[in-house]
Amino acid sequence: MNTAMAGAAVPGEARGPTGLVLAALERAGAFDKPGDWSERLGAFSADEVGSELGRRPRFDRRRLLAFLSPAAATLLEEMAVAAHRLTRRRFGNAISLFAPLYVSNYCVNRCRYCGFNSGQRHRRRRLSLDEAFAEAETIAGAGFRDILLVSGEDRGHVSLDYLCALGEKLRRGNFFSSVGVEIAAQSLDGYRRLFAAGIDGVTIFQETYDRRSYAFWHGPGPKSVFENRIAAQEDAARAGMRRLGLGALLGLEDWRFEAFALGVHADVLARNYWRARVSFSFPRIRPTESGAERRFRHLVSDAELTQMVLALRLCFPDAGMTLSTRESPGMRNHLIPLGFTQISAGSKVNPGGYSGKNGPEGATGQFEVSDGRGPAEMAVALTGMGFDPVWKDWDAGFQSGVAPGGQASRHLSA
Repeated sequence: MNTAMAGAAVPGEARGPTGLVLAALERAGAFDKPGDWSERLGAFSADEVGSELGRRPRFDRRRLLAFLSPAAATLLEEMAVAAHRLTRRRFGNAISLFAPLYVSNYCVNRCRYCGFNSGQRHRRRRLSLDEAFAEAETIAGAGFRDILLVSGEDRGHVSLDYLCALGEKLRRGNFFSSVGVEIAAQSLDGYRRLFAAGIDGVTIFQETYDRRSYAFWHGPGPKSVFENRIAAQEDAARAGMRRLGLGALLGLEDWRFEAFALGVHADVLARNYWRARVSFSFPRIRPTESGAERRFRHLVSDAELTQMVLALRLCFPDAGMTLSTRESPGMRNHLIPLGFTQISAGSKVNPGGYSGKNGPEGATGQFEVSDGRGPAEMAVALTGMGFDPVWKDWDAGFQSGVAPGGQASRHLSA
């Protein structure tokens, strides 16, 4: 077997039965927006939303729908106060910081919304292991101890062997307490190999949970198989990953339906794979070099994004919530107190962006960054808002399932 492909999902093919998570989402109707969706949400009154605010924070589908309803939009101030208090009670004033490291923008997929679309003529680059490590050193030099490795989906350029080698190199360098990946969907064996290499977190955005919309937005390529991404999150949990990042790309479909599906997905993972911490991200569509943003019919307003954040926080008091530099400085300052626990800062979304050794133009980025504040400036802003910037909130030596020397122990949920 070609070791570059070992552990990878087969491109363009479904991986067969995907376990309890897919079945649970199917039963909940989280993949097909019902015809009476608007009527269901419109049935909630402001009094019902207020009643839910008075109950203990927990998830159930009706509660989440109430907070997502049009009626709840009239109670955003009350929801914001409750979400802020709840988050501070559970997490204190700590806000952790991380940085993404884009190792490659080669991609074989033709997603209509993405700056890495294989059908576009872009400036492509994949970092060598030494180049990626040098970028990581720059990131560590800025204070970060939490890093997210990101790549387009092209296993000819970024194989499982490459990622494992980079994970081991970063671990030996002892720069980072936590290393996560946002990469192509892998198999259970693939995630086990990544975990053994020192990678402890997996972020996979479903992009959209509506099957029909997913088929429209994802052209030829391995990412076109809707079920693979659901399966990948469960496989990551079974492999022992301690952090699971969920999200939908806001702008592809009705944001209320995406939030409902995210809630069901997070609940199933949290109940069945309790060793992993589930977190939410809220990426909104941003402009790309291809200008594809002009085709979107479901763009999410600031008020709608705020309502989505509040609804999920009030239903998931212990979940992590991540905010990226896609949002403007003003919007990030507004959103952070409402429930966020982790933010990126000084992000470069193209390979080689931190070292600046890309030439006059540099490799193509995935999207346009809106908040360009660097890590030091972001830390000052957080302190000014009454938060404590945290660069390292746990030590790799205490990672669940990893013994000294990095050997993975047997995981109960595997």
